[in-house]
Amino acid sequence: MRTAAARRGAVQQAMTAVGIAERRACRFLGFARSTQRYHTTRDDAELRAQLETLAILKPRWGYRRLHWLLGREGTHVNRKRVQRVYRDAGLHVRRRRRKRISVPRVPRTAPTQPNERWSMDFMSDTLGDGRTIRLFTLVDDCSRESPAILVDFSIGAERITRLLDELEALPHTRVCDNGPEFTSQHFDQWAHERGIALQFIQPGKPVENCYIESFNGRLRDECLNESWFVNLADAQRATEAWRVEYNVARPHSGLANRTPAEFTMTFTEHRPPHLPTEPRSEVGPCPDTTAVSTFSLPSPHTPTHSTPHDRYE
Repeated sequence: MRTAAARRGAVQQAMTAVGIAERRACRFLGFARSTQRYHTTRDDAELRAQLETLAILKPRWGYRRLHWLLGREGTHVNRKRVQRVYRDAGLHVRRRRRKRISVPRVPRTAPTQPNERWSMDFMSDTLGDGRTIRLFTLVDDCSRESPAILVDFSIGAERITRLLDELEALPHTRVCDNGPEFTSQHFDQWAHERGIALQFIQPGKPVENCYIESFNGRLRDECLNESWFVNLADAQRATEAWRVEYNVARPHSGLANRTPAEFTMTFTEHRPPHLPTEPRSEVGPCPDTTAVSTFSLPSPHTPTHSTPHDRYE
């Protein structure tokens, strides 16, 4: 029994069942009598209200990311206290059942600097009127930053190459699956003219494209499943707002709880990206970076788009 409340309950049960005094019940159970008279003076009402507000804004964030967000907003409290108040308020994130693979994971060499290797993939979603939309996603394998997300009803190889030409960075390697857009002659010719190496994963093994699969999972969990898109323009606005927030205001555990933008700004070529110098428990902003408030960012979750259930469960 770790809490004073549990000890008080055990003593009361012993007193009622046997009919003995409090002193003898405490002596029999091995508890100090001070546990029966202790009353906490800590007031967690303000912290609980902050957590409830943040949990509404970020329904798929757990207490660790909410603790990080509180630190960014200027409220510096102990992580265990946040966990206790978070648990008492009943703000647990519902766990989604994930698919398990039975094949061994294929290791891939980690990139050494930003804009060295990008991963690409496609996703799909449905509008409120039933029409299907496609999403072309990009992510930097080193900084975990997303350069762009393209949303439309149909996305071909020509549209993808136009988008990639508009981006400032041009990495030497692109990781992708064996979809018809990536294996087309147009895309192959475009990559050859710019000296870009295409690394295709084995068919049926998306785990080899783990960086973009992880990014797509966060996009699905925090944006697509939490929004109800009225039309295509609404979906484009929501996904773009989420992408900006992901890059500048969402901590990544693989980057020592930095945001992708912070990691890119503080990156040095002599430090491998998988060996951050700061501990993972760091909650404050990194040196020489500007803390971005989540409340100042456009939120993709508006009351008119929310839905009481997940469409993909």
